[in-house]
Amino acid sequence: GKGFAVVANEVKQLASQTARATQEITEQITAIRAEISAAVGAVEGIGKTVSNVSEITASIAAAIEEQSAATGEISASVSRASAGTISVTENVQKVLTVSGEAHASATKVLGASSELSKQAEGLNAEMLKFVEILNRAG
Repeated sequence: GKGFAVVANEVKQLASQTARATQEITEQITAIRAEISAAVGAVEGIGKTVSNVSEITASIAAAIEEQSAATGEISASVSRASAGTISVTENVQKVLTVSGEAHASATKVLGASSELSKQAEGLNAEMLKFVEILNRAG
């Protein structure tokens, strides 16, 4: 009897300790599950953030590509405008050269015309003298 009661009491204490340990383990497993669930939620949040950052990065890259294309077009337009300006400058220079040559020619023609006018006046005077001589003689 007495030995059985001691063993039964020890078995009862062990069962009680096992029940408490099982309860503590259950509580710890529940806490671990909650922590894992929170960690999974955090990882999902990080995944969404990474996805958003990736989308934003793609949008920025597309905007940079468009900006680069626009800059290239502007550069090409500036180059064409520069070439056009050079061409216009060359043409203006040619016009100025031709204009200078035309002015020089006009000056020469004016000088020759003036000389011709003087010669015509001289001839007219000589002719008047000649006609006067003829009138006297005849």
